Amino acid sequence: MNYDFKPIFKIKPALQTLVKSLKKRAHGGIKPKEGWTARLTPEQHRILREKGTELPFTGKLLHEKRKGTFVCAACGTQLFSSGAKFDSGTGWPSFDAPANTKNILLCEDFSHGLRRTEVLCRKCGGHLGHLFDDGPTASGKRYCINSCALGFKKR
Repeated sequence: MNYDFKPIFKIKPALQTLVKSLKKRAHGGIKPKEGWTARLTPEQHRILREKGTELPFTGKLLHEKRKGTFVCAACGTQLFSSGAKFDSGTGWPSFDAPANTKNILLCEDFSHGLRRTEVLCRKCGGHLGHLFDDGPTASGKRYCINSCALGFKKR
């Protein structure tokens, strides 16, 4: 018998190039054991580096209403504007669009038996949360982001 196995998922060449690029700078120039643990709290490390999720309604930035910018807690990259934030009722900060699409990376995520879109910081590769197509604004998007994966810079 001749079994011809083919990969279930085909990765486009552009995505392969992007993955290689991310692997090269997967830690944002910071050595994993020396830098990330010193820079992040244990909870931030669990979420940003180990792709965890914080408990709903526990995040410090969930109810942040001031004007400003939400940045990556690991590397400081600008991610979301306060003008894009809305109350989704889910227990996590939600945004209808990133401040700059070049600062985030979207990847398919098949963990936990679900098909979702994972949101990553493009600079350091930190896990931020997930993107859903059920947002209430014109974009129809809901970037559901872990609060402790974010920092906030008041305007």
